[in-house]
Amino acid sequence: MESEIKALQQKAEQEIKAVSAQAQLEDLRVRYLGRKAEINRFFAAMKSLPREEKGKTGKALNLFKKKISSLLEEKAEEFSTTEEKEDLTFPGLKIDTGSKHILSHVSEEISSIFERIGFQVIAGKEVEDEWHNFTALNIPLDHPSRDAFDTFYLDLEEKDKGKYLLRSHTSPSQIHVMEKKKPPLAVISPGRVYRPDKVDASHSFMFYQLEGFCVDKNITFAHLKGVLLHFAREFYGEDVVLRFRPHFFPFTEPSAEVDVGCMVCKQKGCSVCSGSGWLEVLGCGMIHPHVLEQGGIDPAQYQGFAFGLGVDRLAMLKYRINDIRLLYENDERFLKQFNEI
Repeated sequence: MESEIKALQQKAEQEIKAVSAQAQLEDLRVRYLGRKAEINRFFAAMKSLPREEKGKTGKALNLFKKKISSLLEEKAEEFSTTEEKEDLTFPGLKIDTGSKHILSHVSEEISSIFERIGFQVIAGKEVEDEWHNFTALNIPLDHPSRDAFDTFYLDLEEKDKGKYLLRSHTSPSQIHVMEKKKPPLAVISPGRVYRPDKVDASHSFMFYQLEGFCVDKNITFAHLKGVLLHFAREFYGEDVVLRFRPHFFPFTEPSAEVDVGCMVCKQKGCSVCSGSGWLEVLGCGMIHPHVLEQGGIDPAQYQGFAFGLGVDRLAMLKYRINDIRLLYENDERFLKQFNEI
């Protein structure tokens, strides 16, 4: 009887290995382990076996059932894994692809416009010292911007450079570049800046600026105005409206603020422009002689102009965004609108 059981087991193993579909496994399970399975014939015949053979036969039959059950389970698991991999009709999972943030795109677009007219892009440092952020830029000790309520100071200080801080503007890049390079210079420096401003529709405590400056012989305010007008037309289109207003900055003289006609409300007045129809987007002017001296450049031989523009505000105007907070909330419903620009 043992030889018959062994032959039946070999047959079952071969059939299980040859199975090519999940449904066939159930047929084999019934055939070899069901109530009417052939193996039950051997169990019934054990009654007539001598006592010494019953133990051997019973052990062989139990090993048979255990082996066939194990093979059926392995085959079923194999089918489950294979079908998951090969079922091309099963709906796939939607994969969300990443895209460039609107502020990154606008910053790169602005940089590209200036690069095409000869400006070099040089990144500045987000952590600055007082000397580069204020002193070298002709900002006196009693200036309001140096107050602890207007600047994010760090718990670090050096004797010659003063306290360290999160830069409040990108203008320190001027000094760093002039310390290392000599005229002619035409440089832009984009990056993040930090000020403890009250957050509203047009202000944030962290935002993006782009510093630009040019130093050479015989540079005039007319060169500055021409460069900014060229940029505005390239960025916004030929119909853009600019307004230069006299202003004061410690690091430029003469100085001006430049406003762009609000494109969100078409100068009718809205929350972005505070109802004025204009939005200030940059400050500019001729580099102060003292600043040139601090950078190691002789103001008797060279002149220069500088400007600092707000990337966030330029983006808001161009794409009709009425609240700066939308740029930083990481709401995919808002950000996905700009995936194709």
